[in-house]
Amino acid sequence: MTTVDRDETRAEPAPPRAGTAPGPLPLRAAVPAAVLAGVALLLAFPPYGLWPLAPVGVALLAAAAHRRRLRAGAGVGFLTGVAFFAPLLAWTNLHTGYLPWVLLSLLQAGYLALLGVATAWVSPLVDRARWVWAPLTGLLWVAQEALRDRTPFGGFPWGRLAFSQGDSPLLRLAAVGGAPLVTFAVALAGGLLLAAGWRRWHAPAWRPVAGLTGAAVLLCVVGLAVPMGTGGVGAAPVTVAIVQGNVPRLGLDFNAQRQAVLNNHVDATLELADRVAAGAQARPDLVVWPENSSDIDPLRNASAGERISEAADAIGAPILVGAVLLGPGDGQVRNAGILWRPGTGPDLSQLYTKRHPVPFAEYVPLRDLARMVSKQVDRVRADFVPGSTPGVVRAGPVVLGDVICFEVAYDEVVRDTVTGGAQLLVVQTNNATFDVAEARQQLAMVRLRAVEHGRPALMASTVGVSGFVAPDGRVSDATGFNTREVVVRQLRPADGRTLATRLGYWPEVALTGLAVAALAGAAVLRRRRQSGPA
Repeated sequence: MTTVDRDETRAEPAPPRAGTAPGPLPLRAAVPAAVLAGVALLLAFPPYGLWPLAPVGVALLAAAAHRRRLRAGAGVGFLTGVAFFAPLLAWTNLHTGYLPWVLLSLLQAGYLALLGVATAWVSPLVDRARWVWAPLTGLLWVAQEALRDRTPFGGFPWGRLAFSQGDSPLLRLAAVGGAPLVTFAVALAGGLLLAAGWRRWHAPAWRPVAGLTGAAVLLCVVGLAVPMGTGGVGAAPVTVAIVQGNVPRLGLDFNAQRQAVLNNHVDATLELADRVAAGAQARPDLVVWPENSSDIDPLRNASAGERISEAADAIGAPILVGAVLLGPGDGQVRNAGILWRPGTGPDLSQLYTKRHPVPFAEYVPLRDLARMVSKQVDRVRADFVPGSTPGVVRAGPVVLGDVICFEVAYDEVVRDTVTGGAQLLVVQTNNATFDVAEARQQLAMVRLRAVEHGRPALMASTVGVSGFVAPDGRVSDATGFNTREVVVRQLRPADGRTLATRLGYWPEVALTGLAVAALAGAAVLRRRRQSGPA
Protein backbone atom coordinates (compact mmCIF):
# COMPACT_ATOMS: atom_id res chain seq x y z
CA MET A 1 0.00 0.00 0.00
CA THR A 2 1.34 3.45 -0.89
CA THR A 3 1.85 5.65 2.18
CA VAL A 4 2.56 9.36 2.67
CA ASP A 5 5.91 8.70 4.33
CA ARG A 6 7.29 6.39 1.66
CA ASP A 7 11.02 6.25 1.04
CA GLU A 8 11.74 8.92 -1.55
CA THR A 9 15.26 7.70 -2.32
CA ARG A 10 13.92 5.09 -4.74
CA ALA A 11 14.49 5.85 -8.39
CA GLU A 12 10.78 5.40 -9.21
CA PRO A 13 7.69 5.21 -7.01
CA ALA A 14 6.08 1.82 -7.04
CA PRO A 15 3.07 1.69 -9.37
CA PRO A 16 -0.07 2.29 -7.35
CA ARG A 17 -2.58 -0.46 -6.97
CA ALA A 18 -6.07 0.04 -8.31
CA GLY A 19 -8.01 2.55 -6.23
CA THR A 20 -4.93 4.06 -4.54
CA ALA A 21 -3.52 7.52 -5.11
CA PRO A 22 -0.37 7.88 -7.23
CA GLY A 23 2.85 8.51 -5.33
CA PRO A 24 4.91 11.71 -5.34
CA LEU A 25 6.84 12.84 -8.36
CA PRO A 26 10.27 11.22 -8.44
CA LEU A 27 12.90 13.56 -7.09
CA ARG A 28 14.57 13.83 -10.47
CA ALA A 29 11.35 15.45 -11.68
CA ALA A 30 10.34 17.26 -8.48
CA VAL A 31 13.57 19.24 -8.10
CA PRO A 32 13.50 20.74 -11.62
CA ALA A 33 9.77 21.37 -11.21
CA ALA A 34 10.43 23.34 -8.02
CA VAL A 35 13.12 25.45 -9.68
CA LEU A 36 10.93 26.04 -12.74
CA ALA A 37 8.12 27.08 -10.40
CA GLY A 38 10.31 29.87 -9.03
CA VAL A 39 11.33 30.97 -12.53
CA ALA A 40 7.70 31.02 -13.71
CA LEU A 41 6.67 33.10 -10.70
CA LEU A 42 9.53 35.52 -11.32
CA LEU A 43 8.58 36.03 -14.97
CA ALA A 44 4.99 36.81 -13.97
CA PHE A 45 6.16 39.97 -12.16
CA PRO A 46 7.49 43.25 -13.57
CA PRO A 47 9.66 44.02 -15.38
CA TYR A 48 8.72 40.86 -17.35
CA GLY A 49 4.96 40.94 -16.75
CA LEU A 50 4.09 37.46 -18.10
CA TRP A 51 1.16 37.17 -15.70
CA PRO A 52 -0.23 33.81 -17.03
CA LEU A 53 2.92 32.15 -15.69
CA ALA A 54 1.89 32.80 -12.08
CA PRO A 55 -0.68 29.94 -12.02
CA VAL A 56 1.88 27.75 -13.80
CA GLY A 57 4.43 28.42 -11.05
CA VAL A 58 1.84 27.63 -8.39
CA ALA A 59 0.98 24.34 -10.12
CA LEU A 60 4.62 23.26 -10.46
CA LEU A 61 5.38 23.87 -6.77
CA ALA A 62 2.22 22.04 -5.66
CA ALA A 63 3.09 19.12 -7.91
CA ALA A 64 6.64 18.94 -6.53
CA ALA A 65 5.44 18.95 -2.90
CA HIS A 66 2.36 16.69 -3.17
CA ARG A 67 2.63 13.48 -1.12
CA ARG A 68 6.22 14.21 -0.15
CA ARG A 69 7.57 13.74 3.33
CA LEU A 70 7.45 16.99 5.26
CA ARG A 71 11.18 17.67 5.11
CA ALA A 72 11.19 17.05 1.39
CA GLY A 73 8.18 19.36 1.01
CA ALA A 74 10.16 22.06 2.79
CA GLY A 75 13.10 21.40 0.50
CA VAL A 76 11.22 21.81 -2.77
CA GLY A 77 9.40 24.88 -1.41
CA PHE A 78 12.74 26.42 -0.45
CA LEU A 79 14.13 25.76 -3.93
CA THR A 80 11.16 27.56 -5.44
CA GLY A 81 11.60 30.44 -3.02
CA VAL A 82 15.28 30.92 -3.84
CA ALA A 83 14.67 30.74 -7.59
CA PHE A 84 11.87 33.30 -7.20
CA PHE A 85 13.00 35.77 -4.56
CA ALA A 86 16.74 35.99 -5.25
CA PRO A 87 16.31 37.56 -8.71
CA LEU A 88 13.09 39.38 -7.78
CA LEU A 89 14.87 41.20 -4.94
CA ALA A 90 18.19 41.68 -6.74
CA TRP A 91 17.69 45.46 -6.52
CA THR A 92 18.39 45.27 -2.78
CA ASN A 93 22.07 44.47 -3.39
CA LEU A 94 22.87 47.45 -5.63
CA HIS A 95 24.44 49.59 -2.91
CA THR A 96 24.52 47.55 0.31
CA GLY A 97 26.56 44.52 -0.73
CA TYR A 98 25.48 40.96 -1.36
CA LEU A 99 24.95 39.69 2.19
CA PRO A 100 21.77 41.66 3.05
CA TRP A 101 20.25 40.63 -0.31
CA VAL A 102 21.13 36.99 0.27
CA LEU A 103 19.73 36.99 3.80
CA LEU A 104 16.49 38.69 2.74
CA SER A 105 16.05 36.29 -0.17
CA LEU A 106 16.65 33.26 2.04
CA LEU A 107 14.25 34.58 4.67
CA GLN A 108 11.49 35.02 2.08
CA ALA A 109 12.27 31.61 0.59
CA GLY A 110 11.71 30.16 4.05
CA TYR A 111 8.02 31.07 3.81
CA LEU A 112 7.69 29.08 0.59
CA ALA A 113 9.43 26.23 2.43
CA LEU A 114 6.58 26.40 4.96
CA LEU A 115 4.15 26.39 2.04
CA GLY A 116 5.84 23.24 0.75
CA VAL A 117 5.42 21.60 4.14
CA ALA A 118 1.75 22.59 4.26
CA THR A 119 1.19 21.28 0.73
CA ALA A 120 2.71 17.94 1.65
CA TRP A 121 0.74 17.87 4.90
CA VAL A 122 -2.68 18.22 3.23
CA SER A 123 -1.96 15.54 0.61
CA PRO A 124 -4.28 13.01 2.35
CA LEU A 125 -7.18 15.42 1.91
CA VAL A 126 -6.48 15.62 -1.81
CA ASP A 127 -6.19 11.84 -2.07
CA ARG A 128 -9.54 11.52 -0.32
CA ALA A 129 -11.41 14.13 -2.40
CA ARG A 130 -9.71 15.30 -5.58
CA TRP A 131 -12.08 18.24 -6.03
CA VAL A 132 -10.52 20.03 -3.04
CA TRP A 133 -7.06 20.22 -4.61
CA ALA A 134 -7.56 23.56 -6.38
CA PRO A 135 -9.23 25.46 -3.50
CA LEU A 136 -6.74 23.99 -1.01
CA THR A 137 -3.88 25.35 -3.11
CA GLY A 138 -5.48 28.79 -3.09
CA LEU A 139 -6.10 28.76 0.65
CA LEU A 140 -2.54 27.75 1.50
CA TRP A 141 -1.10 30.54 -0.66
CA VAL A 142 -3.26 33.15 1.05
CA ALA A 143 -2.25 31.87 4.50
CA GLN A 144 1.43 31.88 3.54
CA GLU A 145 1.22 35.46 2.33
CA ALA A 146 -0.74 36.55 5.41
CA LEU A 147 2.12 35.26 7.57
CA ARG A 148 4.89 36.66 5.37
CA ASP A 149 3.22 40.08 5.19
CA ARG A 150 3.40 40.47 8.96
CA THR A 151 6.54 38.69 10.20
CA PRO A 152 9.21 39.45 11.21
CA PHE A 153 9.43 43.18 12.06
CA GLY A 154 6.11 43.95 10.41
CA GLY A 155 6.61 41.69 7.40
CA PHE A 156 7.69 42.18 3.78
CA PRO A 157 4.80 41.74 1.30
CA TRP A 158 6.94 41.98 -1.84
CA GLY A 159 6.19 39.23 -4.35
CA ARG A 160 2.53 38.58 -3.44
CA LEU A 161 0.82 36.73 -6.28
CA ALA A 162 -1.74 39.54 -6.53
CA PHE A 163 0.96 42.03 -7.49
CA SER A 164 1.79 40.03 -10.63
CA GLN A 165 -1.66 40.47 -12.18
CA GLY A 166 -1.54 44.08 -13.38
CA ASP A 167 -2.60 43.16 -16.93
CA SER A 168 -4.75 40.17 -15.98
CA PRO A 169 -8.55 40.02 -15.80
CA LEU A 170 -8.04 38.68 -12.27
CA LEU A 171 -6.91 42.15 -11.16
CA ARG A 172 -10.56 43.20 -11.13
CA LEU A 173 -11.22 40.80 -8.24
CA ALA A 174 -9.29 43.25 -6.06
CA ALA A 175 -12.43 45.40 -6.03
CA VAL A 176 -14.27 42.53 -4.31
CA GLY A 177 -11.75 41.09 -1.86
CA GLY A 178 -8.50 43.01 -2.21
CA ALA A 179 -5.09 41.47 -2.75
CA PRO A 180 -5.92 38.26 -0.79
CA LEU A 181 -8.78 37.38 -3.15
CA VAL A 182 -6.61 37.99 -6.22
CA THR A 183 -3.90 35.76 -4.75
CA PHE A 184 -6.51 33.09 -4.01
CA ALA A 185 -7.82 33.21 -7.60
CA VAL A 186 -4.32 32.95 -9.10
CA ALA A 187 -3.45 29.98 -6.90
CA LEU A 188 -6.87 28.41 -7.53
CA ALA A 189 -6.16 28.58 -11.27
CA GLY A 190 -2.81 26.94 -10.59
CA GLY A 191 -4.53 24.18 -8.61
CA LEU A 192 -6.90 23.53 -11.51
CA LEU A 193 -3.96 23.23 -13.90
CA LEU A 194 -2.28 20.83 -11.49
CA ALA A 195 -5.37 18.64 -11.17
CA ALA A 196 -5.64 18.57 -14.95
CA GLY A 197 -2.07 17.45 -15.43
CA TRP A 198 -1.57 15.12 -12.47
CA ARG A 199 -4.13 12.34 -12.51
CA ARG A 200 -3.65 9.24 -14.64
CA TRP A 201 -6.92 9.66 -16.47
CA HIS A 202 -8.89 6.81 -17.95
CA ALA A 203 -9.97 6.95 -21.57
CA PRO A 204 -11.05 9.24 -23.04
CA ALA A 205 -8.22 11.15 -21.28
CA TRP A 206 -8.77 14.52 -22.92
CA ARG A 207 -12.14 15.18 -21.29
CA PRO A 208 -11.08 15.78 -17.63
CA VAL A 209 -7.88 17.50 -18.73
CA ALA A 210 -9.77 19.84 -21.05
CA GLY A 211 -12.46 20.41 -18.44
CA LEU A 212 -10.09 21.46 -15.65
CA THR A 213 -7.88 23.51 -17.97
CA GLY A 214 -10.99 25.21 -19.30
CA ALA A 215 -12.08 25.94 -15.74
CA ALA A 216 -8.76 27.67 -15.06
CA VAL A 217 -9.21 29.81 -18.18
CA LEU A 218 -12.84 30.54 -17.27
CA LEU A 219 -11.75 31.67 -13.82
CA CYS A 220 -9.56 34.32 -15.42
CA VAL A 221 -12.37 35.44 -17.70
CA VAL A 222 -14.75 35.77 -14.74
CA GLY A 223 -12.71 38.75 -13.61
CA LEU A 224 -13.97 40.70 -16.60
CA ALA A 225 -17.46 40.63 -15.12
CA VAL A 226 -16.43 42.53 -11.99
CA PRO A 227 -17.51 46.19 -12.27
CA MET A 228 -14.88 48.86 -11.76
CA GLY A 229 -15.13 51.92 -9.54
CA THR A 230 -17.16 52.57 -6.43
CA GLY A 231 -20.48 53.37 -8.04
CA GLY A 232 -20.55 56.66 -6.11
CA VAL A 233 -20.72 60.15 -7.53
CA GLY A 234 -17.26 61.48 -8.28
CA ALA A 235 -16.11 64.95 -7.27
CA ALA A 236 -15.28 67.68 -9.78
CA PRO A 237 -12.18 66.99 -11.92
CA VAL A 238 -8.83 68.26 -10.65
CA THR A 239 -5.60 68.83 -12.54
CA VAL A 240 -2.60 67.24 -10.85
CA ALA A 241 1.09 67.60 -11.68
CA ILE A 242 3.76 65.07 -10.71
CA VAL A 243 7.26 66.53 -10.46
CA GLN A 244 10.08 64.00 -10.83
CA GLY A 245 13.10 66.18 -10.20
CA ASN A 246 15.78 63.45 -10.31
CA VAL A 247 18.90 63.32 -8.10
CA PRO A 248 22.56 64.19 -8.66
CA ARG A 249 23.54 60.53 -8.48
CA LEU A 250 21.84 57.19 -7.89
CA GLY A 251 22.69 55.16 -4.80
CA LEU A 252 22.84 55.66 -1.06
CA ASP A 253 24.55 59.04 -1.58
CA PHE A 254 21.71 60.42 -3.69
CA ASN A 255 21.40 63.36 -1.25
CA ALA A 256 25.09 63.87 -0.45
CA GLN A 257 25.16 67.16 -2.36
CA ARG A 258 23.44 69.56 0.02
CA GLN A 259 20.04 70.81 -1.15
CA ALA A 260 20.64 69.51 -4.71
CA VAL A 261 17.60 67.20 -4.69
CA LEU A 262 15.37 70.00 -3.40
CA ASN A 263 16.74 72.43 -5.99
CA ASN A 264 16.00 69.93 -8.76
CA HIS A 265 12.34 69.74 -7.74
CA VAL A 266 12.02 73.48 -7.25
CA ASP A 267 13.57 74.21 -10.65
CA ALA A 268 11.33 71.67 -12.40
CA THR A 269 8.27 73.24 -10.73
CA LEU A 270 9.38 76.75 -11.76
CA GLU A 271 9.71 75.54 -15.35
CA LEU A 272 6.16 74.20 -15.13
CA ALA A 273 5.03 77.60 -13.80
CA ASP A 274 6.64 79.29 -16.82
CA ARG A 275 4.68 77.01 -19.17
CA VAL A 276 1.48 77.79 -17.28
CA ALA A 277 2.16 81.54 -17.52
CA ALA A 278 2.79 81.19 -21.26
CA GLY A 279 -0.53 79.39 -21.72
CA ALA A 280 1.15 76.17 -22.85
CA GLN A 281 -0.09 74.21 -19.84
CA ALA A 282 -3.19 74.34 -17.67
CA ARG A 283 -2.54 75.45 -14.12
CA PRO A 284 -2.60 72.43 -11.80
CA ASP A 285 -4.81 72.36 -8.73
CA LEU A 286 -2.19 70.27 -6.92
CA VAL A 287 1.49 69.48 -7.35
CA VAL A 288 2.97 66.27 -5.92
CA TRP A 289 6.66 65.92 -5.14
CA PRO A 290 8.09 62.51 -4.19
CA GLU A 291 9.47 61.11 -0.97
CA ASN A 292 12.75 62.79 0.06
CA SER A 293 12.23 65.55 -2.51
CA SER A 294 13.47 67.93 0.16
CA ASP A 295 16.78 66.53 1.37
CA ILE A 296 16.85 69.15 4.14
CA ASP A 297 14.20 69.67 6.83
CA PRO A 298 12.32 72.67 5.40
CA LEU A 299 10.62 73.38 8.72
CA ARG A 300 13.97 74.04 10.41
CA ASN A 301 16.09 75.25 7.50
CA ALA A 302 15.00 78.70 6.35
CA SER A 303 16.73 78.44 2.97
CA ALA A 304 14.97 75.16 2.13
CA GLY A 305 11.60 76.53 3.23
CA GLU A 306 12.05 79.66 1.13
CA ARG A 307 12.79 77.64 -1.98
CA ILE A 308 9.65 75.52 -1.57
CA SER A 309 7.59 78.67 -0.98
CA GLU A 310 9.09 80.16 -4.15
CA ALA A 311 7.89 77.13 -6.13
CA ALA A 312 4.42 77.08 -4.54
CA ASP A 313 3.91 80.82 -5.10
CA ALA A 314 5.07 80.57 -8.72
CA ILE A 315 2.78 77.66 -9.61
CA GLY A 316 -0.11 79.04 -7.56
CA ALA A 317 -1.09 75.64 -6.16
CA PRO A 318 -0.36 73.60 -3.03
CA ILE A 319 2.58 71.22 -3.21
CA LEU A 320 2.68 67.91 -1.37
CA VAL A 321 6.34 67.78 -0.35
CA GLY A 322 8.18 64.66 0.77
CA ALA A 323 10.74 65.49 3.44
CA VAL A 324 12.75 64.02 6.29
CA LEU A 325 11.84 66.06 9.35
CA LEU A 326 13.94 66.28 12.50
CA GLY A 327 12.31 65.40 15.81
CA PRO A 328 10.02 65.26 17.61
CA GLY A 329 12.72 64.28 20.12
CA ASP A 330 16.51 64.51 20.09
CA GLY A 331 18.06 61.98 17.73
CA GLN A 332 14.70 61.25 16.09
CA VAL A 333 13.54 61.82 12.52
CA ARG A 334 10.30 61.38 10.56
CA ASN A 335 9.63 60.49 6.94
CA ALA A 336 6.77 62.81 6.09
CA GLY A 337 4.54 64.31 3.44
CA ILE A 338 3.59 67.91 4.17
CA LEU A 339 1.26 70.21 2.29
CA TRP A 340 2.91 73.52 1.31
CA ARG A 341 0.39 76.19 0.32
CA PRO A 342 1.10 79.24 -1.87
CA GLY A 343 1.27 82.44 0.14
CA THR A 344 1.14 80.79 3.56
CA GLY A 345 3.77 78.05 3.41
CA PRO A 346 3.64 74.75 5.34
CA ASP A 347 0.25 73.62 6.62
CA LEU A 348 1.16 71.65 9.74
CA SER A 349 -2.43 70.44 10.09
CA GLN A 350 -1.97 68.50 6.83
CA LEU A 351 1.18 66.56 7.60
CA TYR A 352 1.47 62.79 7.28
CA THR A 353 4.23 60.82 8.99
CA LYS A 354 5.05 57.42 7.55
CA ARG A 355 3.46 54.76 9.76
CA HIS A 356 5.44 51.74 8.61
CA PRO A 357 9.17 52.56 8.52
CA VAL A 358 11.32 49.97 6.77
CA PRO A 359 13.40 47.83 9.16
CA PHE A 360 17.16 47.99 8.58
CA ALA A 361 16.68 50.96 6.23
CA GLU A 362 14.75 53.56 8.24
CA TYR A 363 15.29 52.01 11.64
CA VAL A 364 17.63 49.26 12.77
CA PRO A 365 16.36 46.55 15.11
CA LEU A 366 19.10 44.48 16.72
CA ARG A 367 21.68 47.06 15.59
CA ASP A 368 24.76 45.31 16.99
CA LEU A 369 23.82 42.08 15.25
CA ALA A 370 22.85 43.88 12.05
CA ARG A 371 26.23 45.63 11.98
CA MET A 372 27.89 42.22 11.76
CA VAL A 373 25.94 41.61 8.54
CA SER A 374 26.56 45.02 6.96
CA LYS A 375 28.21 48.18 8.25
CA GLN A 376 25.83 50.09 5.97
CA VAL A 377 23.28 50.00 8.82
CA ASP A 378 25.27 52.78 10.50
CA ARG A 379 24.13 55.09 7.72
CA VAL A 380 20.84 55.05 9.62
CA ARG A 381 22.18 57.28 12.38
CA ALA A 382 18.76 58.04 13.85
CA ASP A 383 15.80 55.69 13.83
CA PHE A 384 12.71 56.96 12.08
CA VAL A 385 9.72 57.50 14.36
CA PRO A 386 6.49 56.01 12.99
CA GLY A 387 3.36 58.11 12.63
CA SER A 388 0.13 57.16 14.34
CA THR A 389 -2.60 58.45 12.00
CA PRO A 390 -3.59 57.54 8.41
CA GLY A 391 -2.30 59.69 5.57
CA VAL A 392 -5.47 61.67 4.93
CA VAL A 393 -4.38 65.06 3.56
CA ARG A 394 -6.97 67.71 2.68
CA ALA A 395 -5.52 69.65 -0.20
CA GLY A 396 -8.32 72.04 -1.11
CA PRO A 397 -10.26 70.59 -4.06
CA VAL A 398 -9.33 66.98 -3.29
CA VAL A 399 -8.68 64.78 -0.25
CA LEU A 400 -5.51 62.72 -0.66
CA GLY A 401 -4.71 59.28 0.66
CA ASP A 402 -0.96 59.61 1.10
CA VAL A 403 1.26 56.56 1.62
CA ILE A 404 5.02 56.61 1.43
CA CYS A 405 7.16 54.16 -0.54
CA PHE A 406 6.87 50.51 0.60
CA GLU A 407 3.69 51.29 2.56
CA VAL A 408 1.74 50.71 -0.66
CA ALA A 409 2.37 46.97 -0.20
CA TYR A 410 0.47 46.86 3.12
CA ASP A 411 -3.30 46.45 2.79
CA GLU A 412 -4.40 48.23 5.94
CA VAL A 413 -2.15 51.29 5.47
CA VAL A 414 -3.79 52.14 2.14
CA ARG A 415 -7.32 51.18 3.19
CA ASP A 416 -7.19 53.43 6.26
CA THR A 417 -6.77 56.48 4.04
CA VAL A 418 -9.87 55.58 1.99
CA THR A 419 -12.07 54.94 5.02
CA GLY A 420 -10.75 58.27 6.31
CA GLY A 421 -12.14 60.08 3.27
CA ALA A 422 -9.39 59.96 0.64
CA GLN A 423 -10.58 60.57 -2.94
CA LEU A 424 -7.20 60.22 -4.68
CA LEU A 425 -4.44 57.78 -3.71
CA VAL A 426 -0.91 59.21 -3.71
CA VAL A 427 2.26 57.15 -3.35
CA GLN A 428 5.36 59.24 -2.66
CA THR A 429 8.50 57.20 -3.19
CA ASN A 430 12.25 57.48 -3.64
CA ASN A 431 13.72 54.84 -5.95
CA ALA A 432 17.16 56.48 -6.18
CA THR A 433 18.75 53.67 -4.17
CA PHE A 434 17.21 50.92 -6.33
CA ASP A 435 16.57 50.37 -10.04
CA VAL A 436 13.84 50.43 -12.67
CA ALA A 437 12.74 46.84 -11.91
CA GLU A 438 11.94 47.78 -8.30
CA ALA A 439 10.10 50.89 -9.46
CA ARG A 440 7.93 48.91 -11.88
CA GLN A 441 7.17 46.32 -9.19
CA GLN A 442 6.03 49.14 -6.93
CA LEU A 443 3.88 50.68 -9.68
CA ALA A 444 2.15 47.29 -10.04
CA MET A 445 1.11 47.59 -6.40
CA VAL A 446 -0.33 51.04 -7.06
CA ARG A 447 -2.39 49.55 -9.90
CA LEU A 448 -3.93 46.97 -7.58
CA ARG A 449 -4.71 49.61 -4.93
CA ALA A 450 -6.50 51.78 -7.48
CA VAL A 451 -8.76 48.87 -8.48
CA GLU A 452 -9.17 47.67 -4.89
CA HIS A 453 -10.58 50.98 -3.69
CA GLY A 454 -12.05 52.37 -6.91
CA ARG A 455 -9.82 55.44 -6.75
CA PRO A 456 -7.55 57.19 -9.22
CA ALA A 457 -3.98 56.94 -8.00
CA LEU A 458 -0.52 58.21 -8.79
CA MET A 459 3.06 57.39 -7.94
CA ALA A 460 5.58 60.22 -7.63
CA SER A 461 9.23 59.14 -7.59
CA THR A 462 12.44 61.14 -7.35
CA VAL A 463 13.96 59.27 -10.30
CA GLY A 464 11.11 57.19 -11.84
CA VAL A 465 8.91 55.45 -12.51
CA SER A 466 6.20 58.08 -11.87
CA GLY A 467 2.74 58.03 -13.41
CA PHE A 468 -1.03 58.10 -13.04
CA VAL A 469 -3.28 55.07 -12.57
CA ALA A 470 -6.99 54.97 -13.38
CA PRO A 471 -9.50 53.16 -11.12
CA ASP A 472 -9.43 50.22 -13.56
CA GLY A 473 -5.66 49.84 -13.19
CA ARG A 474 -4.56 51.42 -16.45
CA VAL A 475 -1.31 53.44 -16.30
CA SER A 476 -0.93 56.80 -18.03
CA ASP A 477 2.01 59.18 -18.53
CA ALA A 478 4.57 56.82 -17.03
CA THR A 479 7.98 58.49 -16.87
CA GLY A 480 11.41 57.12 -17.67
CA PHE A 481 13.97 56.13 -15.06
CA ASN A 482 16.81 58.41 -13.90
CA THR A 483 15.33 61.40 -15.73
CA ARG A 484 13.81 64.75 -14.82
CA GLU A 485 10.21 64.91 -15.97
CA VAL A 486 6.96 66.65 -15.15
CA VAL A 487 3.61 65.06 -16.08
CA VAL A 488 0.21 66.71 -15.73
CA ARG A 489 -3.18 65.07 -15.96
CA GLN A 490 -6.79 65.81 -15.12
CA LEU A 491 -8.29 63.29 -12.71
CA ARG A 492 -11.77 62.79 -11.30
CA PRO A 493 -11.56 62.12 -7.54
CA ALA A 494 -13.84 59.30 -6.40
CA ASP A 495 -16.20 58.97 -3.47
CA GLY A 496 -17.99 55.83 -2.33
CA ARG A 497 -16.48 52.49 -1.34
CA THR A 498 -15.89 49.24 -3.15
CA LEU A 499 -16.90 45.94 -1.58
CA ALA A 500 -13.21 45.32 -0.86
CA THR A 501 -12.98 48.61 1.06
CA ARG A 502 -16.05 47.71 3.08
CA LEU A 503 -14.90 44.18 3.87
CA GLY A 504 -11.38 45.20 4.81
CA TYR A 505 -9.32 42.33 6.20
CA TRP A 506 -12.23 39.88 6.50
CA PRO A 507 -11.62 38.06 3.16
CA GLU A 508 -8.05 37.34 4.26
CA VAL A 509 -9.23 36.25 7.71
CA ALA A 510 -11.84 33.91 6.20
CA LEU A 511 -9.47 32.37 3.67
CA THR A 512 -6.68 31.96 6.22
CA GLY A 513 -9.14 30.43 8.69
CA LEU A 514 -10.18 27.86 6.08
CA ALA A 515 -6.52 27.08 5.45
CA VAL A 516 -5.97 26.43 9.16
CA ALA A 517 -9.08 24.22 9.20
CA ALA A 518 -7.70 22.25 6.25
CA LEU A 519 -4.40 21.71 8.06
CA ALA A 520 -6.31 20.50 11.12
CA GLY A 521 -8.47 18.21 8.96
CA ALA A 522 -5.35 16.71 7.41
CA ALA A 523 -3.98 16.06 10.90
CA VAL A 524 -7.13 14.12 11.82
CA LEU A 525 -6.99 12.09 8.64
CA ARG A 526 -3.31 11.30 9.13
CA ARG A 527 -3.98 10.14 12.69
CA ARG A 528 -6.73 7.84 11.50
CA ARG A 529 -4.48 6.33 8.86
CA GLN A 530 -1.72 5.75 11.36
CA SER A 531 -4.08 4.00 13.77
CA GLY A 532 -5.74 1.94 11.02
CA PRO A 533 -4.59 -1.31 9.47
CA ALA A 534 -1.28 -1.30 7.64
